Amino acid sequence: MKLTDFDFNLPTELIAQTPSDKRDHSTLLVMKPNQNIIKTEFYNVMDYLSYGDLIIFNDSRVIKAKLILEKNGKKIEFYLNKKIGENSWNGFAKPAKKLKEGDIFHFGKHSIIISKKLFMGETEIEFKLDDIPIFDFLDKYGQMPLPPYIKRHDESPLDETTYQTIYGNKPGSVAAPTAGLHFTEELLNKIKTRNIEIAFVTLHVGAGTFLPVKTENIDEHKMHSEYYSIDIDTAAKINLAKAEHRNIIAIGTTTLRTLESSAYDGIIHSGEFETQIFIRPGFKFNIVNMLITNFHLPKSTLFILTCAFAGYKEMFNLYNYAINEKMRFFSYGDATLLYLKNK
Repeated sequence: MKLTDFDFNLPTELIAQTPSDKRDHSTLLVMKPNQNIIKTEFYNVMDYLSYGDLIIFNDSRVIKAKLILEKNGKKIEFYLNKKIGENSWNGFAKPAKKLKEGDIFHFGKHSIIISKKLFMGETEIEFKLDDIPIFDFLDKYGQMPLPPYIKRHDESPLDETTYQTIYGNKPGSVAAPTAGLHFTEELLNKIKTRNIEIAFVTLHVGAGTFLPVKTENIDEHKMHSEYYSIDIDTAAKINLAKAEHRNIIAIGTTTLRTLESSAYDGIIHSGEFETQIFIRPGFKFNIVNMLITNFHLPKSTLFILTCAFAGYKEMFNLYNYAINEKMRFFSYGDATLLYLKNK
């Protein structure tokens, strides 16, 4: 299929610039196979969950991955992507042309060295820190890496909490697993009282999630790799649920990609891995049969993934409905509950 097959017109005023007043008061669209679209509030998601379902969350936590570098009086935005060594990370600079290998930037007693320049703005840096962990350094000098489509004149300190899930406790992501932003402690407690199982995996979302697909033939697109892990107990829970034909619900595309990346021989395998999985129409889903996710950008790998999961025509119908209803799109926007299309 071609990239243009996944394009649609989205009015810019529908791109949410701020979160909902209450996390679980966003709108939820439910799309079951061969049924009409249901519009409800997210806190009613309980109506679509059943006894024995297994819900999987991504417990990665967003780090303050945006750094402002200054050179010759000019500011350069640097977005960390992923850890590549003990004190080394790669990331993306904007504008990258102002940087040279060997450039040093000082932050108090600490410094950052530009160690290597790659292509398309990708850059490797080395941290030289004075007896302080990298995440502590970022907490002090970094900023929350809000997506590029959030265009506010001033950054709100509230983003430090609103752009985090309430259960994220594994620092490492440079973008939020946004489907999880709709959950509150109250909603999670209600889920548990219904005898619905909850488990967590970890995928550290990389900056590549915002990079556009640049090949017209989508099969030629190369994904950036991301770290993920699944512990032994979680793998056992998932494999038991699958064996018992219970629903396995992924909260977000990051969770879905984690589970499908680790599925082979018909079961989930535990451990620490890297994934470059690119899910597109024709993909065979082995684990997940329900997905909660936000609305995604046209021509993005995430929108392509949802088309593979719930159906190409079905997703365009859903998005057209959402646009006509003037729903809120992207990270701070509304959500969808999708069911795996019958094959």
